[in-house]
Amino acid sequence: MEAKRATTCLFAVRTTAGQERNVANLVGVKIAAEKISVAAVLAPETLRGYIFIEAVGPHFVEEAIVGVKHVQSRVPGLVEFSDVEKYLVTKPVVEDLGVEDVVEIIGGPFKGMRAKITRIDKVKEEVTLELLEATFTLPITVHADYVKLIERSGEVEKESV
Repeated sequence: MEAKRATTCLFAVRTTAGQERNVANLVGVKIAAEKISVAAVLAPETLRGYIFIEAVGPHFVEEAIVGVKHVQSRVPGLVEFSDVEKYLVTKPVVEDLGVEDVVEIIGGPFKGMRAKITRIDKVKEEVTLELLEATFTLPITVHADYVKLIERSGEVEKESV
């Protein structure tokens, strides 16, 4: 017999303007402490006065927000994922990279070449590389979007047998 997985829905919760992150943190702590069945809590930086909670049903949301400071109320009804999608931010490529990682350059004049990362500037989202296929060491700096991770430093890629 196959176990059926419950599908979750998105619910909006009205908060005091400017307190969205605090409410999300407090709700998160309450969810963890009381083991309430909530999948996620989202507090978008650009939307004031609301947070979103992903849960199986509205009763779990009510349980999570009752007694939490700065919560006004749960907004009746469900929120469509397409309405929330614009508030989700993708993680920059530079966050996954580390010094000594081996990458492949996927754009620009050095496209297709392998290189080792020597320095990472997370603010500018740039990486300084040392080309592995060059006859002499030539440090180049490129935007992190132009590299693809091939191998992490000190890590051997595991192949499935």
